[in-house]
Amino acid sequence: MPEVLALSEDFGDYLQHARVQQRLSPRTVRLYTDGLLRLQAMLAESAVDARALTLAQARRLAALLHREGLAPKSIALLLSVWRSAYRWLGLQGRVALNPFDGLRAPKAPKPLPKALGVDDAVQLAGHAEAEPPDARLEARDRALVELLYGCGLRASELTSLDLQASRSAAGWVDLASAEVHVLGKGGKRRSTPLGRAAAEALQAWLAVRPQLAAPDEPALFVGARGHRLAGSTLRAMLGARAVAAGSPAHVHPHMLRHSFASHLLQSSGDLRAVQELLGHAHITTTQVYTQLDHQHLARIYDAAHPRAKK
Repeated sequence: MPEVLALSEDFGDYLQHARVQQRLSPRTVRLYTDGLLRLQAMLAESAVDARALTLAQARRLAALLHREGLAPKSIALLLSVWRSAYRWLGLQGRVALNPFDGLRAPKAPKPLPKALGVDDAVQLAGHAEAEPPDARLEARDRALVELLYGCGLRASELTSLDLQASRSAAGWVDLASAEVHVLGKGGKRRSTPLGRAAAEALQAWLAVRPQLAAPDEPALFVGARGHRLAGSTLRAMLGARAVAAGSPAHVHPHMLRHSFASHLLQSSGDLRAVQELLGHAHITTTQVYTQLDHQHLARIYDAAHPRAKK
């Protein structure tokens, strides 16, 4: 690709307009400059007049970017710069059409949800300081982690749980039937089983909850001031607990939900059951965990099978 050291008059005028009229930051101006220089170089290599660029030629330019291995986000950024430049050139009467209108970058693949390994998740739930500053908060925190990992709850579902069932309660725990009832997305209610470890942790928290909860506070989980636990407090607690437990990743509440789903699918292979437990409206939302399961199996194969190593 030929090197282009300076912008053409058309692109230079547009950049001056963007810098002065749109008041772009220096970093954005640099990005725009680099993008327009790249376009000029590609046009020069193809012997195409910038003012006569056609829709078909613009599509070929986008295809070239893809073949060069650029990430979808990088392609989208370049196309956005080029589209803006040609829009301005059109308003100035310098081009008859904007060849980049309607041209979109390929969709970026959605990143897979991050899940902890089974041992890491269990370690996180069971970890506690030798002498925690407040044993009551430690009991609460262990119950929180056990419910996140053992029941696959969302953070909002967990903090919305009330101490007792009522018409106004968004959710509650029924220890007698070993079930957690929550109000999920879209106002959809669901119930999920309460495992033994979560039930034991919850009973330990309930034994000390009256020492922290404010009078008449309906929330199952409360903060240090006695009122319903905030989501930010939950996230901060989980992050600090993960560091103390030596977790290999930054842990947030939804990661434990991902871990719940991934580990359950690895053990059972029942995608429909996992969908019901997570409260997903569509099975396609749950299918992402099959990819995590395949990755898990691939790692086992690579580590254990004699033919896996080159």
